[in-house]
Amino acid sequence: MSQLNPSEISSVLKEKIAGLDLSAERKNEGIIVSVSDGIVRIHGMGDVMYGEVIEFENGTKGMALNLEQDSVGAVVLGDYLELVEGQKALCTGKVLEVPVGEALLGRVVNTLGVPIMTTLQRATLSTTGTIFVLVVRRLSPC
Repeated sequence: MSQLNPSEISSVLKEKIAGLDLSAERKNEGIIVSVSDGIVRIHGMGDVMYGEVIEFENGTKGMALNLEQDSVGAVVLGDYLELVEGQKALCTGKVLEVPVGEALLGRVVNTLGVPIMTTLQRATLSTTGTIFVLVVRRLSPC
């Protein structure tokens, strides 16, 4: 075995410390504790808003609906079969919204308003026009 020189060790440590990124960012995230029929229960999200978009580890999105003291119930806006207990869920800070406008006329869109394009649609549709964003809200019963 070779002997380690103390000056080599200290220079390696100094390089590692100099290259260390100490920046911090705030994230509001939680852990999925149950998944059933397109509804997930998430533990650990303290600052989630009603109607906020939640992004899961695999990129699937959901919408926070049931805000409780220790957990959040969210509807999954995609394939919920890919989600499993223990995966992370991250708050996006955005309320669910869908695009509307002339540019979407005649297009097939998914649940989030993202156009699902086929080669036939690309050839026949014009992409000119303004796309507006409509915030999805639940009206008060009163």
